[in-house]
Amino acid sequence: MLLGVILPGDALLFTMGLFAATGAIDVSLWLACLLVAIAAILGNICGYWVGAKIGPALFTRPNSKLFKKQQVDNVHRFFDKYGPLAIILARFVPFARTFITLIAGIGRMNLRKYLVYSSIGGLLWAPGMTLLGALLGQIPWVRDNLNTILYLMLAAVMVVSAVPIITEVRKKRREKKPAEAAA
Repeated sequence: MLLGVILPGDALLFTMGLFAATGAIDVSLWLACLLVAIAAILGNICGYWVGAKIGPALFTRPNSKLFKKQQVDNVHRFFDKYGPLAIILARFVPFARTFITLIAGIGRMNLRKYLVYSSIGGLLWAPGMTLLGALLGQIPWVRDNLNTILYLMLAAVMVVSAVPIITEVRKKRREKKPAEAAA
């Protein structure tokens, strides 16, 4: 599950579509779209299963410092109210994409409902990003400058991935200064 947080799924799917369209890899675009859709759906099913299996173990102590029964109840209410839309839209948000599956399992979202909406999200996201990359791969300027574009994409992914970490570190430092001054 942690690997899913590290790997930039959108960029990988986009790049695969771009490579398939430009002939940089010898794979049928439609086969690639089918396989990434299946992988996306199976990945979310695994995430749900892991959440459903580890969830009860996390809450054996009803009010530990880390996990509280009230939090699970809140998750239940959240999924009752926003579940289907949250499952679909989370596909397009990198960190949410990984953790919402666990949370759905921990919160015991209705499995049938989860499978339907997770599949819809997987079918929109994985082939959609791959086809977007393929579409841009048809543009002559993109095809002719593929190496430069890939380096820029890699740099952009690294910068965007670092922003939340840097923000959190700065926030912790700001919170730490008043505590140190008071001490």
